[in-house]
Amino acid sequence: MHGLRLDKALSLRQEIGTRSRAGHLIDSSLVTVNGKSAKSSLALKAGDRVEVAMPAPTPTELQPYDLKLDVLFEDQDLIVINKPAGLVVHPAAGHAHDTLVNALISHTDDLSMKFGEERPGIVHRLDKETSGVIVIAKNDSTHEALTAQFKERSTHRVYFAVCIGTARNFSGVFKSFLARHPIDRKRYASVPGPDRKPLQDKDHPPEIGKWAVTHYEVLNRKSGLSYLKLKLETGRTHQIRVHLSENGLSIAGDTLYGADKKIRSIEAKAVQEDVKKLPRFLLHAAELGFTHPRTQERMSFQQDWPEDIQALLKKWGLR
Repeated sequence: MHGLRLDKALSLRQEIGTRSRAGHLIDSSLVTVNGKSAKSSLALKAGDRVEVAMPAPTPTELQPYDLKLDVLFEDQDLIVINKPAGLVVHPAAGHAHDTLVNALISHTDDLSMKFGEERPGIVHRLDKETSGVIVIAKNDSTHEALTAQFKERSTHRVYFAVCIGTARNFSGVFKSFLARHPIDRKRYASVPGPDRKPLQDKDHPPEIGKWAVTHYEVLNRKSGLSYLKLKLETGRTHQIRVHLSENGLSIAGDTLYGADKKIRSIEAKAVQEDVKKLPRFLLHAAELGFTHPRTQERMSFQQDWPEDIQALLKKWGLR
């Protein structure tokens, strides 16, 4: 153990297993070194006495939800799901028992629970109305490894979106720092500079906000709608929705980001009526790629829009 970081040394213990769990114990003041609290980065020396007060197992309050899942892949380490629109990923206000997490608990007993956390296995998330591919970890080591891939941006993520508005260019990139909207806390917004335009210098970050980059390609344009393919370089909350809406391309059906105010700009009246009746906003996680933490195999998943949305795209002449 001599010379190892404290969190690394603890992760080698079978009952702890990962650095994220070790960090949780340290941050919860459950670890002492020579009788004193210590940081995860502390380098241990020969003769140091490390004591850990392991927390008692906390029974989860999560309830199973009997929902048939569209499973694209599953093994002992992870599960890949084609999430339907309308399904919340994890319990939150107003959705305590009818979420993807609750459905997963009903589907399998093997989920990464850490120390009784309420988001077992969740490595990344999709908004409630976003459909498409999502991966969930079934053990802590897989959870930690997949989280690292998302953080290091070695995953592959492609989305499709139908937007109200005409894209100025056929391809490009949106860059900004995203933070909570200063007035409407349900929304996010790009952090503006003195000229009120979004700050775009990654090397000079503002006091608030996280760097976000979205690459886009226009697949089709018709009747005041734009059909876009989007590749994420980063994965911030509401990233695509903010970047598109701030560039005059609110996602159809996304009332939180102003799509309802743009419906009249759609040229065809029939399409206007279709958009008004949408039960969701039109954003879909179409492709997900990552390296399997145990086998080191590069895995790739593709999933088309749900059939009802495919029919609308054809009706509108976008596909």
